Amino acid sequence: MSKAVFIATIEPNSGKSIVVLGMMRMLLGKIAKVGYFRPIIDDPAQGEVDNHINTVISHFELDINFKNAFAFTRSEVLQKYNQGKSGEIIDGIIRKYKNLEEKFDFILVEGTDFSDEGSIIEFDINVVIAKNLGIPAVIVASGADKKNDELLGNLKLAFDTFHGKDVEVLALVANKVTPGCELELKADFKEHFGENVDSIVIPKIDMLSNPTIKEIVHKLDGNVLFGKEFLNNQAGSFGVGAMQLRNYLTHLKDNSLVITPGDRADIILGVLQANISDNYPKISGIILTGGIIPEKSILKLIEGVSISFPIISVPSGTFSITNQIGSIKSKIYLDNVQKIDTSISTFERYVNEDRLSDKLITFTSEGLTPKMFQYNLLKRALQHKKHIVLPEGSDERILRAVSRLLASEVVKITLIGDERKIKNKATKLDISIDFEKVAIINPTTSIHYDDYVQTFYELRKHKNVNLDMAKDMMADVSYFGTMMIYKGHADGMVSGAVHTTQHTIRPALQFIKTKPGVKVVSSVFFMCLEDRVSVFGDCAINPNPNALELAEIAISSAQSAAAFGIEPKVAMLSYSSGTSGKGEDVEIVRSATEIVKEKHPDLKIEGPIQYDAAVDMRVGQSKLPDSDVAGQASVLIFPDLNTGNNTYKAVQRETGALAIGPMLQGLNKPVNDLSRGCTVDDVYNTVIITAIQAQGL
Repeated sequence: MSKAVFIATIEPNSGKSIVVLGMMRMLLGKIAKVGYFRPIIDDPAQGEVDNHINTVISHFELDINFKNAFAFTRSEVLQKYNQGKSGEIIDGIIRKYKNLEEKFDFILVEGTDFSDEGSIIEFDINVVIAKNLGIPAVIVASGADKKNDELLGNLKLAFDTFHGKDVEVLALVANKVTPGCELELKADFKEHFGENVDSIVIPKIDMLSNPTIKEIVHKLDGNVLFGKEFLNNQAGSFGVGAMQLRNYLTHLKDNSLVITPGDRADIILGVLQANISDNYPKISGIILTGGIIPEKSILKLIEGVSISFPIISVPSGTFSITNQIGSIKSKIYLDNVQKIDTSISTFERYVNEDRLSDKLITFTSEGLTPKMFQYNLLKRALQHKKHIVLPEGSDERILRAVSRLLASEVVKITLIGDERKIKNKATKLDISIDFEKVAIINPTTSIHYDDYVQTFYELRKHKNVNLDMAKDMMADVSYFGTMMIYKGHADGMVSGAVHTTQHTIRPALQFIKTKPGVKVVSSVFFMCLEDRVSVFGDCAINPNPNALELAEIAISSAQSAAAFGIEPKVAMLSYSSGTSGKGEDVEIVRSATEIVKEKHPDLKIEGPIQYDAAVDMRVGQSKLPDSDVAGQASVLIFPDLNTGNNTYKAVQRETGALAIGPMLQGLNKPVNDLSRGCTVDDVYNTVIITAIQAQGL
């Protein structure tokens, strides 16, 4: 169960950092080990690191290496999109996130900054990331220069987008709101979003909005002449010192930044005097324009005066410099402790921390995305590397899958076939395989051949099998591969790319046999749809199961779903829902449902139920309003092979879903059957689930 939150914004300069810093402080007060992760960062300048990551990790002293705190830079993401490799982005983000998840009790995930205002895909990327990580979101928007209707409209659109992708939104934050409008906006929030979503309104805090002199120096490429220790001064306002001194002094305000040409000694000295006078406001700094350095006598005078602000020289003219300063958007840096403390105290003042933290800590994700499911498969297979035998060693798809499996270092592989032919085939197809890491066995020349023949004879002689027949059987790649599993020389087998289902599973039924208490060997497909993973059974083995068989298929499928991290909510499919339908076919489904309920009363199951009522919440609630399964089924049991096989293929082809399987259920040791139309991905994924089965599921 993921314990994390995704902080997202819908625009640049929303003040998201206030929420990140405040929430990090809040979480550290309630949870022992809190991590921090940014999936995508802006491209840092040469020799620099991401400011957000540096500030959060260093200020809160988090035990995270900088390189582990992000997945991709913005340019890397755009490059992968342009190359048609967008799937690799989510895979990489999940991998980095999962590494942190193993180390921390909770992770604060910060979305992108929208620093590239022309980016169309940025908001969608954030939604997809939160969805695939299976974590709730807090959405931040800026209320600066916006009317309430516009601000609420923006947040409503963002809320609906996240919610439409099944990402739970725990809180909405309106930041930089005009002071005095908080109560009115709070009331509008309640009207638009109700009580279930925390509505947080934070007024504009001038200190957080104003840039520091350090930021200004960085922007202008300035040279600090004096007062380097005061670079964290806030520039509350700025103005050009072009008029005579007596007139300019009347325009000074608190924390004024004075902009004046470098040869205006009168302005420089007058401002120095005003800063130490009780009758004038404090000065935050002086910018000397035009690249003009004051005369030596003036510099000597300044050196002898105690100042509390920086004096900076810049090369550009006054007009250009003034415009550049006006365009600076303030950020929070590690060494500006005052801004960090103000951000945290502001968050604490305007947020009900107990309510929000309780939501975060108790949140449970109900969904499992295909990307996360596939990642979990790979991770589990890697925990205990198993030995899988592939009898169809010379098939191109098998060889390409082996190349990928070796690169992933996820299983040990044995290929069955002629070694010379297999290696020549790989060379001819330019498939990169390190054959030092792959065992290749020709059955009749194997050192185990005679032993396998004798073992098979002993196991099957009561079925009138003689030694000659046993020799012929053990020369067959499917029988030989299955015997490897029986004898403990391999942990599982995947076949069927060339051979029929019957040819693949007959040996397993003859001498591997079924688990205790299991009478029916059945199959499931893991259907990786756009936003969820569903389990379809049985779509490959049993043509016309009776009620008892259908019940056992449902129970086995529910157990398989749970074993692979999917909460089983079982829909027993038929052409009618509830009690409305009549006929022999629907009665078999109804009886099977009752058998399952009797054997496993705690299992969530509904049947008979139609497919649309099982997977569509609106239809499900209208037909079976009191059901725990209708509209949210994760395990779909088809009444016969004709229906199941056609449905899984229709869903796969029409939606582009990835169908992993079929995975056989009920055997003592794992043997899995491929379709003769399988792809390299099918082989790769089926080998991985076979390896997981071999771990003892």
